Amino acid sequence: MKNIFYIASILLFCCFSCQQNATTYAELEKANWFLGQWENETPEGTFSEEWIVENDSLLLGKSFFIKENDTLFSETVRLAQRENDLFYIVTVPNQNEAKPVEFKLTSSTSDYLVFENPTHDFPKKITYKLVMKDSLYAEISGDGKSQGFPFKKVN
Repeated sequence: MKNIFYIASILLFCCFSCQQNATTYAELEKANWFLGQWENETPEGTFSEEWIVENDSLLLGKSFFIKENDTLFSETVRLAQRENDLFYIVTVPNQNEAKPVEFKLTSSTSDYLVFENPTHDFPKKITYKLVMKDSLYAEISGDGKSQGFPFKKVN
């Protein structure tokens, strides 16, 4: 009888330990629709964004603006959940001394995410809106200026 009690105690302990260690990243999961490659083709060139899963708390993004065979703009983005907050962390090689700039998620729905950094010069706000399963609209804004980017999913 003591053995049964001992085994049951160990099983209960293991069950509770597993539950406490299971971490969910609910804020990051809101952005799962970012995953894949998105493009915006214009007469000026092609703007591309590509998003992949790095691990359970981090998505990685790369953006490029290409005209003919020249890359005119590039940036890397980390979408990272820390504690209960989601951060859009962007690094542009020729801006901000190539240091990352963080934007915190301030508003969200299942198809809309708003990241803000009121202390940054421009942009102060980055918005993503899932228009349809294969299209999204991104916008950067601040100080009365805004620029929008419609994207189509290519894979």
